[in-house]
Amino acid sequence: MNKLTEAREKANRKWDSKNKERKRYLNKRSTAKSFILNLATQEDLETIKKYVAQRENELNK
Repeated sequence: MNKLTEAREKANRKWDSKNKERKRYLNKRSTAKSFILNLATQEDLETIKKYVAQRENELNK
């Protein structure tokens, strides 16, 4: 893996500090996707479907 330049590392830290909520959102979205695609059982998927339907109803109100 290539090492980042000092300028790129500084720019990344600046973006991270200015976008904490966005970074948290992206991390949680990635974690959820990884769980669904790699670890979830059939029972987990059924439960997740219910959560998705519930959330869609909340957003559509």
